[in-house]
Amino acid sequence: MTIEFLEEAEEEFIGAAEWYESREKGLGKRFRNEIGRVVERIAEDPLLWRERPGGYRRVNCPVFPYYIAYFIREETIVVAAVAHGHRLPGYWKSCTTSEE
Repeated sequence: MTIEFLEEAEEEFIGAAEWYESREKGLGKRFRNEIGRVVERIAEDPLLWRERPGGYRRVNCPVFPYYIAYFIREETIVVAAVAHGHRLPGYWKSCTTSEE
């Protein structure tokens, strides 16, 4: 399957990695690697996580307090958010719909 990040999700991901790196050298890289592993796992079996109201699926990151919200559109996985689980965790839902 193809993976696409919505522009907002990509910006959020990059911003979070930069923030972590500014706190401790190498931490941003660890964050990027963790997100990469989670996205790879999603690509391997996108139906593993349950569909939630609104048509999206969500995967929590194992170490960092983030989750990835995504939609499946035919042969494409659309990452709608790389969201912090404690800071306005559902903010992105008003920015996207399951019809995109």
